[in-house]
Formats: sequence, structure tokens, C-alpha cells
Amino acid sequence: MRGPTVAELSRHAPSGKRSQRMRDILALLAVDDVVVPIDELTERLQVSAPTIRRDLADLDDLGLVLRTHGGARAIEARDEVPVRFRDTQFREAKRRIAMRVAEMIPAGPYAIALSGGTTTAAVAKELTNRSELTIVTNSLTTATEIASRPNLQVIMTGGLVRSSSFEAVGALAENTFSAINVGTAILGTDGISAQGGATTHDEREARTNLAMVRHAQRVIVVADGSKVGRVTLARMAELGQIHDLVTDSSADPDELERLAAADIAVHVVAL
Repeated sequence: MRGPTVAELSRHAPSGKRSQRMRDILALLAVDDVVVPIDELTERLQVSAPTIRRDLADLDDLGLVLRTHGGARAIEARDEVPVRFRDTQFREAKRRIAMRVAEMIPAGPYAIALSGGTTTAAVAKELTNRSELTIVTNSLTTATEIASRPNLQVIMTGGLVRSSSFEAVGALAENTFSAINVGTAILGTDGISAQGGATTHDEREARTNLAMVRHAQRVIVVADGSKVGRVTLARMAELGQIHDLVTDSSADPDELERLAAADIAVHVVAL
């Protein structure tokens, strides 16, 4: 199934309130593989029928739901929120995390690797005024955001593009990360815990990011507080491969203590 293009994403870019409502619609449709009537969606979300129809039209255009007569159903079950709808979640936390990470990158000629994710994309934005910086990424959204900056050298991996995250994964992406060495890898994650390390929903993404981690002198995991203590399907990095965690003050303090006890330098930004 074809994923949405950059132009389509721009056309359907919602406000923060609408983005949350669309995530709520996806969550309601994902409960059962059945058609959910528009009347039920309007009642559950407390909005008008025309509003729900517009939201469903955009979600259908993006290939995320299938509209039916009088309702809609999910195309497939999703544990992972599409990247298209993540950018308004915890925005201030991600901005402050990105600012802190940017301070941790040495001045002068330096190479970093960035995984996909909205927090790593925020880091990339914080680094756009740097010079003599090489950024290697498998994220189409990050590469598109920063490639026009003449002061940066941007390397994009090949690979199969995941429609939910716009990340290139698989053998081509892994080979790119394996062929280079970077000073710092900055890893976005769906969960980080003392139990599971850094994890993600997709095992292909995990293998690709592991190749990035293995060829970095330093690994920084970036995660807003909601990801701390969470364990998802596939491990991207063991605790022993992670040097730093940058998160925010909403994170579970007990879990942060357990991560610090594993010799990870924990950096907490205030909200």
C-alpha cells in the first residue's frame, strides 16, 4: 500500500487539537475489526458529524482508514501511532530535550547519526545553524527538513520506507550505517527501560537502528517522559550500548534511578 507523500502530509496538516482527535479516531477504530458508525464517533468525541466526516476523509486519503457507508473501519491494527500524528504530542518536552542534546554535540568537524522520530527531528532542527557537521539519517522527514542547509552535509540511507514512520529500513539502510563511523548516534525510541533497553514497535526498524548504534562512539537516547519505563516489541540497543538518556521531568523517577544504576548518564530537562 502506498504511503502518503510529503505534499499530502502538508495538505492534511492538522492543528494540535485536530491531530489529537484524529489519533482518538484511529484508537477507536483499532479496538475491533468492525465498522464504527459516524454517529458513534460523534458521540464519543463530542464533535459534529461534518467534522468527523472531514477527519475520516483525510485519514482515508492518507491510507489509514477505510470509509464505508455511514462510518469507517481500520485498515489494519496499529500499536504504533503514525509519525504524521505524533508531532504535536509532548511538543514542549521534545523541544527542550532537543536543545539539551544540541549542547552535547562537540563543535567543529563532527559526524552524527539520527534515527527517525519526532524527537530526533527536533534535535536536527536545533543543529541547523551548526557548521562542519555531517548528519547521517534514515528518516525521510528529517532529511527533507535539513537537506537544504548549505552548512550541513546530509547523508540519506537507502532502504524500504515504512509508511507509518517514513524511515528507511532493511539491508540497504543497515549497510549504510555499517559502512560509516560517527561520533554520536542519537536514537529515538518507543520505550526505554532497565528491563528492555531501548525498544521500538517494528523489528526491521530495530535492526536498522542497531547497525547505527554499533558504529557510533557515543549513543544518546532521546525520549519524552511517557516513553520511560515502557517496553515495546523489538530491542534497538542494550543498556550497555547506551551512554546517555535525555528526557523530561515527567519521567518516572524510580525508572530513571534504575537506568542510572546501569551506568547511563541521565539528563532531565525541566518542564
